[in-house]
Amino acid sequence: MYEPFKSTSFFVREMLQTIDKTRASLVIGIPKENQIVEKRLALTPETTALLVDAGHRVLIEKGAGQTINYSDRYYAESGAEIVESHSEALQADLVLKIAPPTLEEINMMNPRSVVFSFLQLHRLSLPLLELMSEKRINAIAYDLIYDNTGISPFVTAISEIEGATSITLAAELLSNAHGGKGILMGGVPGVSPTEVVIAGAGVAGTIAARAALALGAQVKVFDEDINKLRTIQHTLGRTLFTSTLQPNVLRNTFRSADVVIGAFQYVNKTHFYRISSDLIREMKTGALIIDLRMAQGGCFETTAEACLPGYPVIFEKFGVLHFCETSLSSRVARTASIALSNIFSSLFSVMADLGGVDLFARFDRGFASGFYMYNGKMTNSYVANQFNLPVSDIGLFLPRY
Repeated sequence: MYEPFKSTSFFVREMLQTIDKTRASLVIGIPKENQIVEKRLALTPETTALLVDAGHRVLIEKGAGQTINYSDRYYAESGAEIVESHSEALQADLVLKIAPPTLEEINMMNPRSVVFSFLQLHRLSLPLLELMSEKRINAIAYDLIYDNTGISPFVTAISEIEGATSITLAAELLSNAHGGKGILMGGVPGVSPTEVVIAGAGVAGTIAARAALALGAQVKVFDEDINKLRTIQHTLGRTLFTSTLQPNVLRNTFRSADVVIGAFQYVNKTHFYRISSDLIREMKTGALIIDLRMAQGGCFETTAEACLPGYPVIFEKFGVLHFCETSLSSRVARTASIALSNIFSSLFSVMADLGGVDLFARFDRGFASGFYMYNGKMTNSYVANQFNLPVSDIGLFLPRY
């Protein structure tokens, strides 16, 4: 559950009373995603019912819930208004998406609208950002929002799902049924266990390591942060091998690995670690790479180019099978959508209580950090640096920030 920044505890009673009186009624639009690429949806009917009961309007495009097996009728019975066109959903004051908006979608949106989505930098472009600026759009990335513990609830939820999914996927791709070497994930008595290497000891890496260990695999985890390695070792036990990014250790490990999972986190980071193609060349023929960070540019030199539009999700290079889906959680879209929807339920409740998006941003720095564009101004240095754009501190636009 989302826990807001606790700065409201410092406000005088009169100000809190003013906030209570300005409880906002939100108009939330849910457009249909490109369902070939993106199958997740931001709200389920259950959360929709909670929002409508709280006095908000939810406009959802016809057929948007098909990929998570929720019918329009179910949404309508939950209080949502089913709209026929894409533009109607996009003309809500607050638009909830999964993928970033396209140029066409920004053209359909009203000036000064608010749009939520995941960041997915490879889907952004300079013309898109310029149009956002022209229309003074407020753009918020789930990846950039954090709670009062300094952690992104959205990233945590999706990382947990993708970490678990990566191991079930690896088990499928290693089998003969999918052209693999016919290896059982884990192993049995008398047979050497599968070797799983995980690059990144964050949430996704931890969940993937736990799932692989439970199946009997030999698991090795690498990260540049010794504190993360210490935490994962304490969490999963000393049977887990951990190491910093030592070139010789990495090389020897990659030579014997059956599965390598890329789980580095790049958003808002100043240092980038990408596994060299030289290490991939030394892997066994028939080994498998699963990259969980395709939306952030990829963890490997051999997967970075797969971020380009039209590139195949599965391909072979240097005899190694690469799986490079932009969002692994889209393979379990219903679970992912429920997880996201649970966070929105509490987020919008707090947002409405504080008087809407602008007031919420003034009083909650964790939420305010989610803006990469506020009123058409670039406010996140990580995004700005990718496009060589000037950046402004969001505090300049938010009184009492």
